[in-house]
Amino acid sequence: MTTEIHAPATADAPPRDSRTDVDADLAMLAQHDDQWARLPVSAKIEFLRGLARKTAAQAQRWVRAACRAKGLDPESALAGEEWSSGPWAFLCGVNRLAETLSDIARSGAPRMRRGSVHTRPDGQVVVDVFPQSGWDRLLLSGVSAQVWMQRGVTEENLSDTMAVFYRQSDPSGAVTLVLGAGNIASIPPLDVLYKLYAEGRVCLLKMNPVNDYLGPVFEEIFADLVRAGFVRFAYGGAEIGEYLTTHRDVDEIHITGSSRTHDAIVFGGGEEGRARKASGQPASTKRMTSELGNVSPTIVVPGPWSDRDLTFQAEHIATQKLHNSGFNCIASQVLITHDGWDQADALLHRVATVMSTATRRPAYYPGADQRQRDMTASHQRATTLGGDAAAPTTLITGLDSADESESCFRDEAFGPVLTATTLDGANVDDFLERAVDFCNDRLWGTLGANIIIHPSTARRHAAALDRAIARLRYGCIGVNAWTGVGFLLAQVSWGAFPGHTRDDIQSGIGVVHNSMLFDRPEKSVVWAPFRPYPRSVVHGHPTLLPKPPWFVSHRQAHRVVERLTLFEADHSARYVPGIFLAALRG
Repeated sequence: MTTEIHAPATADAPPRDSRTDVDADLAMLAQHDDQWARLPVSAKIEFLRGLARKTAAQAQRWVRAACRAKGLDPESALAGEEWSSGPWAFLCGVNRLAETLSDIARSGAPRMRRGSVHTRPDGQVVVDVFPQSGWDRLLLSGVSAQVWMQRGVTEENLSDTMAVFYRQSDPSGAVTLVLGAGNIASIPPLDVLYKLYAEGRVCLLKMNPVNDYLGPVFEEIFADLVRAGFVRFAYGGAEIGEYLTTHRDVDEIHITGSSRTHDAIVFGGGEEGRARKASGQPASTKRMTSELGNVSPTIVVPGPWSDRDLTFQAEHIATQKLHNSGFNCIASQVLITHDGWDQADALLHRVATVMSTATRRPAYYPGADQRQRDMTASHQRATTLGGDAAAPTTLITGLDSADESESCFRDEAFGPVLTATTLDGANVDDFLERAVDFCNDRLWGTLGANIIIHPSTARRHAAALDRAIARLRYGCIGVNAWTGVGFLLAQVSWGAFPGHTRDDIQSGIGVVHNSMLFDRPEKSVVWAPFRPYPRSVVHGHPTLLPKPPWFVSHRQAHRVVERLTLFEADHSARYVPGIFLAALRG
């Protein structure tokens, strides 16, 4: 069944909190908020080290619980998705924050590598944040990332806009309610981590009913912070959630979810809530940060692709949609090709083939079946490609890019539905300009956008590509990399493009992850090789990354990412041969 969620055998079923429990937990947090805010950096680092140890100890339990609930075989390649977006992502976040706080303890500010800061011709400051180490260059060879700063940040004042919380001599604390996401397992603990360490808040994490089976695992991981009075957990449905959002002891709220839930919290539900939003009269004035999803585009730039390029990038595009059964806030939804590119049909055919032959993933998230029916009802060119019978994998082609009423450009599928449209353009430069305008002006949300471009095309049209990246109003842009990789890289800021308001929230307000603690990031840009190793080397690009382990077609993903997790736990070189062996067999 698509909505039935089971508690794992490895963890007790989570409790259902009463209001009395919640009141006591919030009172405890309120008593300790200033203590946490003013705790010495060295003590906060010790808590991070404890989190890392406990995450390593709980990693197997975490992954098996998620696999059981989602109907996945924990010994299959599909389990790699739970390793990568679960304990590996969280461990990376913990360890990168520990490095930043160690820099702060030594010198008062995060350390940036020499030569990593540069200013674009238009005056915008960019920081190269990945790779940071030799291990980064080896294990994710060819992957790189930048964080672009908001206007007004200069190379001279950049350091003043980093780790600003730690520049306060006597900071005041606050209690933050974190409303946890139900899809990707590392989101709730990573959101708590950011509020604790970037903003100095104590946190109550309200688990989402969809994945509250992970609550007992997270409570073990955060046990030291719970005992110290800095973190608490809550469980239950909408009633407890509503009680928490209006509670007098909650100072601030962070949510990863939908814009509808955001609006219900800020303005209230029903007709009264809609009237309040229309008149600009919020029911809640608590500070609220959010990450609320996106209708994510993938722009495919025409170029001289080989047959093997088409196959590899078809697997890449299918991954952008099918990872976690499509229940990702940055799952690709609109594939954009040039209407005159003679390889577009061949690419679409191969994408359909990969999607139809991919290992079946249960559509576990509630409402997936109805969302799939809603999106396909008015589209004659909707093709089902297998998958879960209740919410099948679907490809909708031939969407009219000029149709302002097209619901697929407005409504997030949040499930295994991929759509395709075309744009014209006199040449590559013109196509890129039109594609950026289409994404910025026609698609809902600003969280993430993908560009796939052949290396020779990128070289010949470097100025147009650079201009496209600069003009895209998205919080994360992947160039030959799915923006999901940006989620996994802790150094990357993760959140909507700045500028949304509570009246027009779209993808949200604020960022998380961001382990270097930039206070004014605008967007992140992640790059990856167009071809995998060894073809990358043959074509003159000396990168060693084979088929990435996050690809849905990787046959050894579970072994690769389990070993990456073990490596991240203690950075022992003994895991490296096994990582490469499994990666090359993928």
